[in-house]
Amino acid sequence: MRYSFDKQDLLDYAARFETREKGDELFFKRCPYCDGGSSHDEWTFSVNTKSGAYKCFRASCDRSGFFLQLCRDTGFKLAAVGAPNYRQLPQREPESSQEAIDYMASRGISAETTRRYRITTQKNRPNILVFPFYDENGLLTFVKYRKTNFRKGIDKNKEWCEADAKPILFGMNHCYPDKPLIITEGQIDSLSVAEAGFANAVSVPTGATGFTWLTHNSAWLKQFKTVIVFGDCENGKITLLDTLRSRLPKEIIIKAVRVEDYLQEKDANDILRSYGSKAIADCINNAEIPKIDNVKMLSDVQSIDINQLDKIRTGFRELDRCIRGFAMGQLVVLTGKRGEGKSTLMSQFICEALNQNRNVFVYSGELADFHFKRWLDYQLAGDANLVSYTNQLGDIDFGIERKTLDAINAWYKGKAYIYDNTFIPDGSAEFEALTDTVEKVILQYNVQLICIDNLMTAMERVEDQNNLFLAQSNFVGKLKALAVKYSVVILLVAHPKKGDVNQWQDDNDLVAGSSDITNKADIVLKYIRAKEDDDCDGYIKVTKNRIMGTLRTAKDNAIQVKYSMASKRITGVDERQSVYGWAKSRDGLRNDDELPF
Repeated sequence: MRYSFDKQDLLDYAARFETREKGDELFFKRCPYCDGGSSHDEWTFSVNTKSGAYKCFRASCDRSGFFLQLCRDTGFKLAAVGAPNYRQLPQREPESSQEAIDYMASRGISAETTRRYRITTQKNRPNILVFPFYDENGLLTFVKYRKTNFRKGIDKNKEWCEADAKPILFGMNHCYPDKPLIITEGQIDSLSVAEAGFANAVSVPTGATGFTWLTHNSAWLKQFKTVIVFGDCENGKITLLDTLRSRLPKEIIIKAVRVEDYLQEKDANDILRSYGSKAIADCINNAEIPKIDNVKMLSDVQSIDINQLDKIRTGFRELDRCIRGFAMGQLVVLTGKRGEGKSTLMSQFICEALNQNRNVFVYSGELADFHFKRWLDYQLAGDANLVSYTNQLGDIDFGIERKTLDAINAWYKGKAYIYDNTFIPDGSAEFEALTDTVEKVILQYNVQLICIDNLMTAMERVEDQNNLFLAQSNFVGKLKALAVKYSVVILLVAHPKKGDVNQWQDDNDLVAGSSDITNKADIVLKYIRAKEDDDCDGYIKVTKNRIMGTLRTAKDNAIQVKYSMASKRITGVDERQSVYGWAKSRDGLRNDDELPF
């Protein structure tokens, strides 16, 4: 019979992996084919939950196909294709043996509970416990065995199941749909819950990683309004919880025992033996809908005055009025036509940050380190500290005296850092090494402003155009995450799309590359060089301003600036050039412009 794709088959397959669902795609943490490659890439493999089509987005793997092929390639046997013929077990209602009663008593389970669930031992092997699994109709469907005197390193197995029996939940025949269902990992755990007076206790047949029982019990589970997960508590996480949250019907309310109610014990039976039935009852009664890791209650969010956020002033009075400065945690995108001065504007922002005693890090993919340094030194010097001379062509040039350079260098020593363009990453793309470097300089050098000039040079090793946009999106996403995580400002220079475009068009999608570049940005600035007959040298547009909302996009309200050919300084048209801290220190003035008396 021809196979027809079923999402449940995909979920059965995915139970062995760490996955997350987004829209119609089920993403796997690691690709089943390439395992993420040598760099251990994550979340690059997905299967469409409607069509069953799969694909790995890593260029070196690029495996794609359909779900049936995936099952074939990875050795997964579909229930609908060659499904096992489960045995119809001979029906038994055993009496509990004395050996079973004695052993269960050592685990805190009474003889009454042991008899009610018909726990016994094998006839000729009294050290082998027998757990009979009855379905909701009282039909013996599955049997599990447990060795009571198991010796680690000597005995082969501690637990095993009757061959070819259909896996179902243990304890189903004792449950009532008008009460919450409590699911534990082991049979002795569910019996511990039953011992504490909660009849609706069941346990999974084959441990925390086996979920074939879900297929057989899905219809039965739908009659319960609430399911309480009481799995094992391992390293602060509850087993069974993640899979049950993703695979049980959405209308079922999923609750979980709170980690603190385990009282540092591993499971329900440990709690019962250490603290008694009251502690088990507390676990059940205090169970909560688990928190989603990336979701919090709005009432728990600290109230902060946006105007009081820590910010780096831009040095442009009108720009600071519009955006209130660059707030810590923001990703800023600066764009503009090639050769128009956006890199110069970026280095002007660096001057202002240094003057506010903020440490900075620069990645300049287009300029040699000495070239960038020279440009920045001119801006920090300003017109007043330059010397003019006549060059060999008879034209006037400007230079910086040695003593001025020494004062500038001494001022920003230990405050300004630049990426070493001669460094060749070992085994990873440059942009991957760059995000790692950004995180390191934040932590080691207390950097608060990171400037990356520019996106395309950081992406130049991505060859496939389809993968380029994905790489750009991931790169910008990592930058934004770093900005938020460490409360820093990251400024990213990005080229616009090629071709003749209207400079005054208010469309952030005009930035070249993935639309996520500007989607993930908090502020988008555009620098435009003025025409010859304009009353200024350039304009700064604000096309996105996430916090304040104010934009400056039209020519008549864009921020007008002037440019000094001598010092490379960009300043507001009505503003004087700033005197930076190095000059104030040299002249014996304090950095806050106050006189020392």
